Amino acid sequence: MLRAPKKNVFSAVAAVGFAVAGLTVAAAPAASAAPCTDIDVPVARGTGEPGTLGFIVGDPVFSAVQNRLRPRSVSSYRVDYPADLGEPASVQKGNTDLVDHVRTQAAACPAQRFVLVGYSQGANVVDNSIGISSDGAIVGGPIVATIPADLAPRIAAILLFGNPIRAIGRSVTGTYAGRTKDYCAAGDPICQAGGFNILAHLSYGSNAGDAAAFAASKV
Repeated sequence: MLRAPKKNVFSAVAAVGFAVAGLTVAAAPAASAAPCTDIDVPVARGTGEPGTLGFIVGDPVFSAVQNRLRPRSVSSYRVDYPADLGEPASVQKGNTDLVDHVRTQAAACPAQRFVLVGYSQGANVVDNSIGISSDGAIVGGPIVATIPADLAPRIAAILLFGNPIRAIGRSVTGTYAGRTKDYCAAGDPICQAGGFNILAHLSYGSNAGDAAAFAASKV
């Protein structure tokens, strides 16, 4: 597979980070997960992405999932990690936090199921958490924690957007493959080797409805 030079892709990642950091958005209310909702939606935002769960992906996708799954109760969780190009262990911190959250919620709420969402660097956080290494991807890193196998049946769906591992020829395989929808917009240099359209990486909010429909089909 043809691969874009890593230096050029890193420049693209930096450009996206600066672009999303420069977006002006109204402050959204802090996401708060009910103790035991039917579905919990942990979201790992993209690099420098503003918004409660992520202005480009997390906020619109969570809203669409919540609307699609009514009358079932749906909560959200903002994965606690830097989402920062300047933090060498950013992905690993997100990986640890996401796995800890799922384990804690699963123990407290035995009937609760999960829809995992990750955008850009956040997609690498989700990749690692389900055992697909993002090491070698432009904003990736080694796996430091994975969701325990006994909790795998409770992961109803996984929604990934602009996933950097795709640019190095990887994808979600194995246990979670059939429950994963992995969006890569045409020309997005973060997920497509040789991609040239950095604006494509900012387009994923348009997939919110389709992503919610996929999640609903798996819950």
